[in-house]
Amino acid sequence: MSERPKIKDIAERAGVSVATVSRALSDSGLVTAETRQRIHALARELNYRPNVSARNLRTRKSMSVLLVVRDVGNPFYLDILKGVEATAREAGYSVLMGNTENDPDRETEYFNMLRDGHADGMILMTGKLPPAGHDAGVDLARLPVVVALEMIEAAGLPHVQVDNLAAAKAAVEHLIALGHRRIAHIAGPLPEVMAVHRRDGYRAAMHDAGLVIPDGYEVRGDYLLETGQLCCGQLFALSEPPTALFAANDEMAYGAIHELRRLGRDVPGDVSVVGFDDLYLSKAFYPPLTTVNQPRADIGRTAMSLLLRILSGEEVALAAPIVLPTALSIRASTASPRHF
Repeated sequence: MSERPKIKDIAERAGVSVATVSRALSDSGLVTAETRQRIHALARELNYRPNVSARNLRTRKSMSVLLVVRDVGNPFYLDILKGVEATAREAGYSVLMGNTENDPDRETEYFNMLRDGHADGMILMTGKLPPAGHDAGVDLARLPVVVALEMIEAAGLPHVQVDNLAAAKAAVEHLIALGHRRIAHIAGPLPEVMAVHRRDGYRAAMHDAGLVIPDGYEVRGDYLLETGQLCCGQLFALSEPPTALFAANDEMAYGAIHELRRLGRDVPGDVSVVGFDDLYLSKAFYPPLTTVNQPRADIGRTAMSLLLRILSGEEVALAAPIVLPTALSIRASTASPRHF
């Protein structure tokens, strides 16, 4: 097997110095456009690939970042990953995805990977820092970490998010405008901040409309489809069940609709359902789900751009998070109630 081609092989073929080839391959402005094109063409012809390990030893960088999520099986993260990866690749970084499954030990492992130099930065989407006693001495405020979507209050870290309270309030106001008065909420994993904000948006809409929230109309979930089913079952075991549901994410909304079908309830004829996230499945679901659209690819791009600024040594202001807009996608899962 022939040896792997080296920079000096390209230099000999091009009749230039090794330094010139190195500059050309890194697209340095010190090399003319004509020379850069000729050297890139030779690199392709020789099937040259840079020695990443050697480069990393020189720069003491891994040239990779971690995207840490709570459930890698949740399709919500796919568009965010695409946005992160597109921006990372432009800057020469690769993206590693970490899956915590709400395990404190696994959450700590990813922070230790960052501390030990196996990754240069982290985009954190779990809404949680390592628990007390698990951080192995990590000074979290000094690590290159950007928190995306799930707020971590008093963390001293930069955040990219949406206005969950306002978006949830708009979703419930849509149900109220249709004529619903008995509206229940399937919350996320309280007391996590994002779940609290979405619940507070529900409460604000009900309060502003002068509507009382009956006992039992707020149930706690964990963003999983199965939980949506269980929570919906609890709500429809009440003596006066709701005519509309606002679920804190699409997966729980799917679960609620499955349970309503099992109970013989028509959606939206008997019960209207609104979710939050606008997963790609929500358009194809039956009935198509009314839900809050989050700009997932933009969230990924924005979070990665912010992390790159930090990795470049820029001081990033922490006073206020970057807040991206949402929109309510109104579809066939909501309609006026049959009985007021």
